[in-house]
Amino acid sequence: MYKIFLLISLIFSSVFAQVDANLEIIKKANSLPKILVSVASNASEIETLNKVKKSLVEDLGVSGHFELATAGSQARYEDIPDIISLSNQGVSLFLNLSAQKESSGAYTLMIKLYDINARALILEKNFTTSQEERYVFLAHKAAISINDFFKAPSIDWMDKFVVFSVYKGSGKADIMIGDYTLTYKKTVVSGGLNIFPKWADKDQKTIYYTSYNYKKPTLVKLNIYTRSKDVVMESDGMIACSDVNEDGTKLLITASPNNQPDIYLYETRTKKKTQVTNFSGIDVGAQFIEDDSRIVFVSDRLGNPNIFAKSINSSGVERLVYHSNNNSSATAYKNNIVYSSKDSSNEMGEKSFNLYLISTKTDNLTRLTSSGINQFPKFSNDGQTLLFIKSFAGTSSVGIIRLDYSKSFLFPFNGGRIQSIDW
Repeated sequence: MYKIFLLISLIFSSVFAQVDANLEIIKKANSLPKILVSVASNASEIETLNKVKKSLVEDLGVSGHFELATAGSQARYEDIPDIISLSNQGVSLFLNLSAQKESSGAYTLMIKLYDINARALILEKNFTTSQEERYVFLAHKAAISINDFFKAPSIDWMDKFVVFSVYKGSGKADIMIGDYTLTYKKTVVSGGLNIFPKWADKDQKTIYYTSYNYKKPTLVKLNIYTRSKDVVMESDGMIACSDVNEDGTKLLITASPNNQPDIYLYETRTKKKTQVTNFSGIDVGAQFIEDDSRIVFVSDRLGNPNIFAKSINSSGVERLVYHSNNNSSATAYKNNIVYSSKDSSNEMGEKSFNLYLISTKTDNLTRLTSSGINQFPKFSNDGQTLLFIKSFAGTSSVGIIRLDYSKSFLFPFNGGRIQSIDW
């Protein structure tokens, strides 16, 4: 049992990787359209609508594609806004919001977007949810729609769930889903120790997670809607699914059937299990790279945790990182790798874990964070955004790094300590 928790601690100690030096930092501050978001003066459902507005403003800011105006202006939803006043204030776009609530509980967000310079209504859409408590997703959908209208780089990841594990006490951890800002949260697995959740499919209907509620540590697949559950693998020691390939047919699993943690390739269609690493130490946290032909993983084969790569079908191992002597946890997108690294303690004696970005094709190294404990980085599906966990003063926050815009954002979680996360 001691060895199991030693392995878990090793994975938890990871911080963040740097952005791949090949990713261009784009700054467009001088060309961003200034947008004003306003609640219609005759709107109903004001309490929820004001929350939608707050989230929508946040989303547009996170996108990096708009400048948020602070001017105060309102108009009835049916009326054209005060074009002259808005123009004088330098506003380029005016977004007017209204809402309707049905007797069934369904909630509809209505938006009208005006081009102030062209003096024209350019976009009008409605977005509906059957559960008012999920209003934040209406804001995300509206932001994505506005962004798409201008053909800006995609922010579709905003409309996806994140899945994360939260410690509730000794031997207790629940699994929750939520939006990326944690405005919406829902528990999907509770009772006992449940950790390392991983999405099993693009539709976000099923997850893999590790449960310590069986006779042995067990990897479980769960449909979060139907509640159907299947046991994938069990292990005498640690077990966790660290990566799922693009079509969901291959898993990378850390397992230790003989008290030695190694990487296994698991094929979901045939249930075939192939051992990929065989080392008398610790190999954990593998990620697919280069069209699933190779993996990146964490190993202590040099005495300290570091980042290595190898072909799935050969025994040769390549060291990828020559920075720091404690590099644990990595995430990959194509040839780009973000890993966590323990930096020297500061003058206050506080630990610092930061994220760094490298590429399998170059020797470039880019630092993404500067302070605190930053852990579990995850690339978005387009590789342009990073999700991570930041811990400070006993509080966990979800962090977002917009790689192309050199911007980062934090969203605090007040329900415990986040153990791991995926999107």
